[in-house]
Amino acid sequence: MLKSVAVIVVPNFSVFEFGTAFEVFGIDRSDRDAGVPAFDFRVVTPEPGDVRMKSGLSLHVNLGLEAAADADLVIMAPFGRDQEVPESVMDALRAAHARGAWVMSICSGAYALARAGLLDGRRCTTHWHYSQDLASRYPSAIVDENVLYVQDGNIITSAGTAAGIDACLHLVRVELGANVAAAIARDMVVPPHRDGGQAQFIDRPMPTCGSAPMEALLRWMVEHLDEEHSVNELAARLHMSPRTFARRFRAETGATPAAWLNSQRVLRAQELLETTELNIDEIAREAGFGHSVLLRHHFTRVLDTSPQSYRRAFRGQLAEAI
Repeated sequence: MLKSVAVIVVPNFSVFEFGTAFEVFGIDRSDRDAGVPAFDFRVVTPEPGDVRMKSGLSLHVNLGLEAAADADLVIMAPFGRDQEVPESVMDALRAAHARGAWVMSICSGAYALARAGLLDGRRCTTHWHYSQDLASRYPSAIVDENVLYVQDGNIITSAGTAAGIDACLHLVRVELGANVAAAIARDMVVPPHRDGGQAQFIDRPMPTCGSAPMEALLRWMVEHLDEEHSVNELAARLHMSPRTFARRFRAETGATPAAWLNSQRVLRAQELLETTELNIDEIAREAGFGHSVLLRHHFTRVLDTSPQSYRRAFRGQLAEAI
């Protein structure tokens, strides 16, 4: 059960990416009747005191690395990829991994995980600006520059800037369920779920097609997940040719219509597994997969677990929390 979070910062850390972790885990939302727990959120550093940010601002940090020793999640904030990082930071990351805690990096924080040897033989990612450099410096790491985040075992690496939000919300979904993740996302006014496999290279919407029509279509699709949706039908709703629609859909969402629908259907299935007593066949129909075989296939591909196992694990976490 995810209860405590420690973020490691070193001089020259990036304020925005640090802020993404703080927004998800550092704000107490337990009084908002949404089921979101209050996380024990800590900021730690090798030498407590004023820690200078990349922006020129400073953050006063009271806690040393020992405060991360019992955290359920240890996050490495981004820093200058060429700067030296104390060995004590790598020791803290290795210790967290060795005791089974979650370890996460945001953007260039992946360099610290790589130096600690935690990415050897693992799939990982970082900001696309740095991906080839990371792969060159640490050839044992399997770097994928085309994704928002990667979970490999208990290690999560994310791409740059806003992808840190996606990685944090992904972990909340895994540990606490889709409803809690959706509640945090709603409070932050961000999408509750962008699949990790989506491309980092998301173009801006074309001037002749603002985001409002596409956003309205996405909301309609979510409200009608139990129906079939062809590209031709969706294109007609926006008065576009199928080819133009497919291009603009990917430009605005980073995914194909089919891939986006599948990710939303998996999310819907998670919610139904958490909140209802529906059987797997009923959930498959409600979520839009039609048949339980398709539900199991897509659910396992995305979450690396079966619907039945997910339901058992989620309810076990609820019982533990109670």
